[in-house]
Amino acid sequence: MCGRFFLSTSGAEIARHFGLVAAPDLVPRFNIAPGQDVPVVRALGRDDGRVLELRRWGLVPGGIEDPSRGPRPINARAETAASLPIFRDALARRRGLVPADGFYEWQHRGRSARPFAVRIRGGALFAMAAVWDRWERGGAAVPGAPAAIDSVAILTTEANARIRTIHDRMPLILAPEDWARWLDPEARVAPLLRPCPAEWIDLHPVATRVNDVREDDARLVEPERDLFGPTAVPPARE
Repeated sequence: MCGRFFLSTSGAEIARHFGLVAAPDLVPRFNIAPGQDVPVVRALGRDDGRVLELRRWGLVPGGIEDPSRGPRPINARAETAASLPIFRDALARRRGLVPADGFYEWQHRGRSARPFAVRIRGGALFAMAAVWDRWERGGAAVPGAPAAIDSVAILTTEANARIRTIHDRMPLILAPEDWARWLDPEARVAPLLRPCPAEWIDLHPVATRVNDVREDDARLVEPERDLFGPTAVPPARE
């Protein structure tokens, strides 16, 4: 799954990388968690460019009556999203990209869970496939609900051989040459619903301080000091 990620790349670099019509004003974040606002790139139209917007992480479907009831999934499984009512329409019409410098995953062994930071090899900025929606309050007031909620869920897929050393799921990471296709609501995207190549991935264990969502600084992504062994998992054999 994908339940935490980090992004400290400047807004100007994100704008250049994703071809945005304007550079976003973002602060570095090293422990982005569900329920928080996350950056989402979407297409304005076939010839109108791309924008980056902040959306709540945890999908609130536009067609429900009360946004305080029901699930708010942070992830959508690529294998089943097209067949589930909560994701089906968004996958067909409202696809987005979530920029990231990396994400965290936890390796579970018995009752313990060891966090790892996962990056694209070389530390490159990348994009996770996402679906978004917009809930708007209708004629009848919903107590405590805002006028509108813009939300998003990140797609996941089975893990590639590298990620599988720590977890069986991973975010759906798209190659830059596939971004335009993903953002085009008329494009067929089924061929993109697959894990990225294992050779793209670097990962290393980090301190358990990342478990606390209140912690948010650059030290969270640094390799954990290990006096008795290596600080990185050896590459998986294909």
